[in-house]
Amino acid sequence: MDFKGFKEKVVFITGVASGIGQAQAKAFLKQGAYVFGMDIAEQGIQEIKEFQDNSHFAYYIGDTSKKNEVETAVKKAVEQFTQIDILLNTAGVLDGYAPTLETDETLWDHIMNVNVKGTYLVTNAVLPHMLARKQGVVVNMASIAGFVAGGGGAAYTASKHAIVGYTKQLDYDYVKLGIRANGIAPGAIETPMNQADFEGDGEMAKWVAKETPAGRWAKAYEVANLTLYLASPESDYIHGTIIPIDGGWLGK
Repeated sequence: MDFKGFKEKVVFITGVASGIGQAQAKAFLKQGAYVFGMDIAEQGIQEIKEFQDNSHFAYYIGDTSKKNEVETAVKKAVEQFTQIDILLNTAGVLDGYAPTLETDETLWDHIMNVNVKGTYLVTNAVLPHMLARKQGVVVNMASIAGFVAGGGGAAYTASKHAIVGYTKQLDYDYVKLGIRANGIAPGAIETPMNQADFEGDGEMAKWVAKETPAGRWAKAYEVANLTLYLASPESDYIHGTIIPIDGGWLGK
C-alpha cells in the first residue's frame, strides 16, 4: 500500500519487537516515516533495523506499564526525532482464556497493567507533545474481545472493552484540539502471541480458521496496512471508531 504524507512523520510504536507492532514499524518505515519503538523485549528489533534505513529507526527497551520507563522512552524519542506525530499503542498480552474463577489477582493485574494502564501511560506521555503542535493521531489496539465474549478470558476481554471506551473518550475530549483517535479490533491474526494455537497438531489454529467466515488467519501486515490508512489524512473524518479486522467473525 502506498500512502502520501508519511515522509518526515514520526511514529511511536509500543510492542514493536514482534507481531503486529513489528509489522507496523516496517510498514511506516517503507513509507518514509521515522519510527521510535518501545518493547519489553529486544528480540525482533534487529529485524526492523535491517529492514530499512537505520537513521529512520530508534528504540527503547522498557515496560509500558511503568511510568518512569514510558517517560524515558518518550523523552528519547523527542530528543532523537524532535516530535511525535502518530502514536500506535500496540503492546498487549493474552490471559490464556481464563474465566474469572481461574483468574487470580496477579494475572488480572498483569493483563490490566499492560493492556490498559500501559495504553493510558504512553498516551498521557505523548499527548502533550501533540497538543503543543495542535495535531496528532492515535491508533489503539483493541480486539474483537472488546465487542464480544469468547475472544479471550475474563481479564483480557475486560481490558479490551476498556480500550474501546478509552479510545472513544480520548477522541471526544481532544478532537477540537487537533487530535484524532481510533482503534483496531483484530480477530485471528497469526503472530508470536498466538503461537500456542499452532503448537502440536495445530488443532486450535484449525478450529479458529474454520470458525472464521473468511476461513483463515490474517497476517500481521494486514493489520499494519489498516493502521496506515487510519493514520493517514485519507481517514481524517474517522473519529473515535474501532474498526474490526476479523475475517467476518463479528458478523456471526
